[in-house]
Amino acid sequence: MKAAYIQNGRVCVGEMPEPVPGKGQALVRTHSCGMCASEQHFLKSGQNVIDLSKKFGGAYASLDMSRPFVPGHEYVGEVLDYGPGSRRTVKPGRKVTSVPIMRQSGTHAVIGFSHECPGGFGELMLLDEDFLMEIPADLDDDMAAMTEPLAVGLEHARRGHPTREDVALVVGCGAIGLGVIAGLKLMGIAPIIAADFHPARRALALRMGADIAIDPREISPYEPISDLGNRRVNLIYECVGLPGLLQQIISAAAFDSRIVMGGYCMEPEQLYVFAAQNKRLTVHFAGGEEPQDMQLAMRSIADGRVDVCAWLGERIGLNGVAAAMADMSGPLAPVRTVVDPRML
Repeated sequence: MKAAYIQNGRVCVGEMPEPVPGKGQALVRTHSCGMCASEQHFLKSGQNVIDLSKKFGGAYASLDMSRPFVPGHEYVGEVLDYGPGSRRTVKPGRKVTSVPIMRQSGTHAVIGFSHECPGGFGELMLLDEDFLMEIPADLDDDMAAMTEPLAVGLEHARRGHPTREDVALVVGCGAIGLGVIAGLKLMGIAPIIAADFHPARRALALRMGADIAIDPREISPYEPISDLGNRRVNLIYECVGLPGLLQQIISAAAFDSRIVMGGYCMEPEQLYVFAAQNKRLTVHFAGGEEPQDMQLAMRSIADGRVDVCAWLGERIGLNGVAAAMADMSGPLAPVRTVVDPRML
């Protein structure tokens, strides 16, 4: 099959072996796949991620950067067939997505970060039939591919156990932060404050449901907010992942605040526990999405409760993956570039 793959820290395009489904595995032809910052992280520091997984436990420990692997975990595809002995949970010809995890046929892998389970930057994938979610036939492929990134934000949003009495702050308005805002809005939480350096991302935050969007260089989001009757935020979502930011939040947060760590930081973080203890702070560490988040994300996109149209940038073929991945970190980059591996 044709695929864009990563090997030795480079993006290449070429032929890869076609995956063969085993018991409980569906063979799927990819239609659309979003491009996530995690793929770019592997280009720059993939070995560090692997080493950390080996040291602390993690799903990336079996990856070998010298061997090719096909990334892409935000996908929509068409079911072609199943391995022998499968239950065949979704009929061939139907469109599906899934939590990007494989647990069938003795495999435990993150789809798109595995040598055995190629991701959506290739023409064919293997998906776990236990996690298959059928996509409505009339839902646009690129919109449906936003199910997984939205689901991550929904998981993070609920991880903070928000209530109607909270004033929520979302720090960082990339895909995770925007998904958190959408999740809070779905739960009826208000007000929601968004903080980001870039005006385009602040505008997106308002579009997703934030009540106020501020530039933290101009206004501290942790001080009493006059537009809210001088109330202070007490539920803070860190959606950036830069070292030192958690301690900054601890230092600035109000007494008895809750903090949800959604940004993925791969570097050591120094914390002054004394400061957090004095304020009786609670820190929740959010992880990846669960099936319930995927279901809610898909339904919300399909019925229009969450509009992800503004997330979508250019639609590219395989030959455009390397350049798009190199440019995806800038403030003017779209929230998501979408790859169609059926196109070169």
